Formats: sequence, structure tokens, C-alpha cells
Amino acid sequence: MLRNMHYTLYADGGSRGNPGPAGAGAVVFDTLGKRVVEVADYLGVATNNIAEYEAILRGLTKLRDEYLHEHLQGCKVTIKMDSKLVIEQLKGNYKVKHPNLVPRYLEVKNLIARSFPDVEYIHVRREFNKDADALANKAMDKGHKGPT
Repeated sequence: MLRNMHYTLYADGGSRGNPGPAGAGAVVFDTLGKRVVEVADYLGVATNNIAEYEAILRGLTKLRDEYLHEHLQGCKVTIKMDSKLVIEQLKGNYKVKHPNLVPRYLEVKNLIARSFPDVEYIHVRREFNKDADALANKAMDKGHKGPT
């Protein structure tokens, strides 16, 4: 039934200061354009690139956890984000040089290998990533204010 399902994950991470208070935002839409997953997580102090990887990781993990029973193995996932660095690293076009990024890169690649066999990566301009950007900023705002 879900063999032809296609999920699109928009991810964005940011930090206010680099490093500084950081947030990860992700939103996933299904084939019909329905928002099925949303993440807005405060990360503490981190760099923007770590936050970008965390956004992908947390979005994919939530998608897997919430739809595991629906056998994601037959589904396609498109990851869209405005970080050209992260997209090109995940495509294998850029090397992951910074030692703090290597573990997150490997975690994302391992999660994809285990749960999402059909993945494509697309770099989009910032204006096409507004939902994920808003979620990352919401997470940073929440963290900046402290626990509620």
C-alpha cells in the first residue's frame, strides 16, 4: 500500500553565535503534501553545522519511529535543506573534515542505510526552507528563555 509513498524532509539548524545557542528544525510532508512530522529541538551550545546535521537526524528518527509499522523500506525520502555543505557531504561530493561533524555525519548515514534505502539530497535556497527555519528559530527561542 505505501510502496509508492514519498516523504520530503525539510531540515534546518542554526546557532546564534558560532558556536552559540543552537536549534534544530525539521518538517516532513507525505506524498499528498500532509505535514506528518515536525521537530523543533533546542540543542544547547553548538555550531550551525552540527545543528544542521541534528535537524536531519532528528527529523528522520521521528519519521522512522512514527511510521516504522508502515514499512518505510519501500518509501522514498527527499531531504531538502539550505546548507550546501551538509547536502554535498551527504552526497559524497565534499569530505567531512571537521572532527566534530564526523560522528553526526556517520550517524545520519547509518540511520539512512538501516531505515531509508531510497534517499535523495537537494540543496534549496533559504526562501524555500522557511518551515524548517521557523522551527529551528522556535527551538533557539525556547532554549534562550530557559525551561518553561
